[in-house]
Amino acid sequence: MKKVIVFALLAMTLSYTALAQTKDEKVSAAVELLKQAMISGNQADLENIAATQLQYGHSSGKLEDKASFVKSIASGASDFVTIDLSEQTIKVTGKVAVVRHKLMAKTNDSGKPGEVKLGIMLVFAKEKGDWKLLARQAYKI
Repeated sequence: MKKVIVFALLAMTLSYTALAQTKDEKVSAAVELLKQAMISGNQADLENIAATQLQYGHSSGKLEDKASFVKSIASGASDFVTIDLSEQTIKVTGKVAVVRHKLMAKTNDSGKPGEVKLGIMLVFAKEKGDWKLLARQAYKI
């Protein structure tokens, strides 16, 4: 009986903790999923985090849709070896979140090592309970 009570209390605590997570924390978790998917290049993870209508803007002005974004990273044409994010802010309004941060990364695009320092603006939209990347724009710093 004691085991049942302890298990029930543990389950309630975990459920409350999950519900108590703020919108900012949930968006921050989505940013981390995006970051890890970009480093790993895992196609399924990239497709899962990106909205169908994704508009992915590079600092060069190049614009990609979801299919070209996923293909570019999964193929290694755009290869992030490491990504460090700093100065992140998150503003959530309803089912839309705007995330801004600085990104410093080591890259290996098509086998050519490099480094980037960018300012990033991400727009996430809530779809079926999950935060999906709807838009991204980068600029050189």
